Amino acid sequence: MARRNAPEVNAGSMADIAFLLLIFFLVTTTIETDSGINSKLPPIEEIENPPEFKQKNVFIVLMNQNQELLVEDEIMELKDLRQAAIDFIDNGGEGCNYCQGSGDPASSDNPQKAVVSLQHDRETEYGAYIAVQNELVAAYNFLRNREAKKLFGKSFTEMENDFNNPDFRGSISKLEEDIKTIREMYPLNLSEAEPKERE
Repeated sequence: MARRNAPEVNAGSMADIAFLLLIFFLVTTTIETDSGINSKLPPIEEIENPPEFKQKNVFIVLMNQNQELLVEDEIMELKDLRQAAIDFIDNGGEGCNYCQGSGDPASSDNPQKAVVSLQHDRETEYGAYIAVQNELVAAYNFLRNREAKKLFGKSFTEMENDFNNPDFRGSISKLEEDIKTIREMYPLNLSEAEPKERE
């Protein structure tokens, strides 16, 4: 009796099907990407003799793992942080003839010397940290807007928007000089220290 060979399965199209499935999954799959804060970090520089700061020129904001704020050794609510930072930066001490603060001798000398130091615990929630940082930046924005309106008739935010607008009709070089003037009057001296370990 003759031996019959088993019929072969045509697998020629299997490779095509597998390839099409692979392309389908590559095209339809979404890849999650973490979005962070758009922040420009300064270049790494070795500073042999870092500048010394008077303690009164440093505004210390501490944040613990329970999202509680300790500002200048006093417990503070988030809603009060912006005004406290404004009062510190714009104190009106020595060398600031445009400041509108009370001139408290225990507070900052002037906006150029004032440094806001933000420190947090490793267990601090990300959203709470960003909320605190936003309040501190908002304090600087308030002061810059106020001074820009007084000197140039429009807010600092409007000036920056005009500078970034390709359809702006005015003088870009004059606008750039005005923006630089405001930034020098109220430099953004915000120091973000390394997170603290819980003990």
